[in-house]
Amino acid sequence: MNLDNLIRENVKKMSPYSSARDEFKELTGDMIFLDANENPYNTGLNRYPDPHQRDLKLVLSKMKNIATNNILVGNGSDEVLDLLFRAFCEPNIDNVITLPPTYGMYGVLANLNAIENKKIILNDDFQPNVSSILNRANENTKIIFLCSPNNPTGNSFSSESILEILTNFIGLVVIDEAYIDFSEKESWLKRLEEFPNLVIVQTLSKAYGMAGLRLGLLYASKEIISILEKIKPPYNVNVVSQNLAIEKLETNEYTKEIEYLKIEREKVMTALVCCKVVTEIFPSETNFILFRVDNAAFQYKQFLENGIVVRNRSNDSLCRSCLRITIGTKEENEKVIELLKNLKNV
Repeated sequence: MNLDNLIRENVKKMSPYSSARDEFKELTGDMIFLDANENPYNTGLNRYPDPHQRDLKLVLSKMKNIATNNILVGNGSDEVLDLLFRAFCEPNIDNVITLPPTYGMYGVLANLNAIENKKIILNDDFQPNVSSILNRANENTKIIFLCSPNNPTGNSFSSESILEILTNFIGLVVIDEAYIDFSEKESWLKRLEEFPNLVIVQTLSKAYGMAGLRLGLLYASKEIISILEKIKPPYNVNVVSQNLAIEKLETNEYTKEIEYLKIEREKVMTALVCCKVVTEIFPSETNFILFRVDNAAFQYKQFLENGIVVRNRSNDSLCRSCLRITIGTKEENEKVIELLKNLKNV
């Protein structure tokens, strides 16, 4: 892959913003910092955060067994996804490929950046139609987005399909692994060095329980990371988010929570099987379950009337009359299971 052929011309030519913390990095207690126009009174929040999230990247590096120069940290996954559009897609010229039903922000970001979104619907098994994807890609197709495990369907894409796309497409292949921690399948992180066009997006919002901190993670070659670092805002991740994320990741509590949610997922799945209004249940490798009911609007209303908010995904491709439910706490799931026994048909 020739990365120069993918980067936007204006991005190639631009110089990154140089922040005060870029010009002087040694933050020691002996120094007097009068270079960044900060308030000098120490509240723990008066200084700008590390623009490169070095300490957080060190923790992630140990967790994921990947070098820090292969990691980009963003203000939520939406920011790192947006940076990909900004760095590699020329407005009103280039296009990307997405595979509905899938995460809606890919399409939103394509529209925001004036990039054509070629939608190639998954097959009936919610798997990519590889031949259609490769046939519709052209010289202006810069990115293919693969959400695996997929939202809202809950399944992972086959390794064979992903591998075929990776080896036959000359642009970037972005695998969004927001839900990978709930799956028994291995992350594609272990194969990052094999494929220079592979980009992996993960998040601390789902399995790690830090949605409120807004921390998205992107893993790629150091060349791709350096391009994205060049265009990202200088202080995109605040100091509170960085510190709290390090604290929680080092406790390792999230591993227990993940296993607990997997067990609870199976309990809810069993209850759905016995529910008379449910007509189809789709396998899940995530912390949610997609299921088809007799009438999604009617059943959604019944959930709401009983104080439970779920998502109606009926407007998504292939998701006719489907609801999606997130796995909650044991107590919350018990209420869901009890309600499933008593839902009325239309």
